[in-house]
Amino acid sequence: QVQLVESGGGLVEAGGSLRLSCVASGRTFSRNAMSWFRQASGKEREFVASITWSGGTRSYADSVKGRFTISRDIAKSTLSLQMNTLKPKDTAVYYCAASLSSLWPGSDLRNYGYWGQGTQVTVSS
Repeated sequence: QVQLVESGGGLVEAGGSLRLSCVASGRTFSRNAMSWFRQASGKEREFVASITWSGGTRSYADSVKGRFTISRDIAKSTLSLQMNTLKPKDTAVYYCAASLSSLWPGSDLRNYGYWGQGTQVTVSS
């Protein structure tokens, strides 16, 4: 059974930092791009960041560029998201996702076939 399990969420003050992790099990995603998405209460799920299987290409939403860093450790089947200078508008449930194929999936949710259960990030003002 394929599983993606996120951890690292929590409550932090504005300006603080959190590091999210996502561990994959059940199969390897060594040839799949992986991404982070988030969904705030009452809003649609939105793209946050992506990384290719090699780690050579990374893409970020404009809203997090310069503050968030995505990384992965294929040997440990782990995807990470370092979040710095957090803002209240970053409050959301954060999900990791793996692409359906080896092609670059971009920000389109339809290109992702595997999702974690999410971890809550709350940033207080």
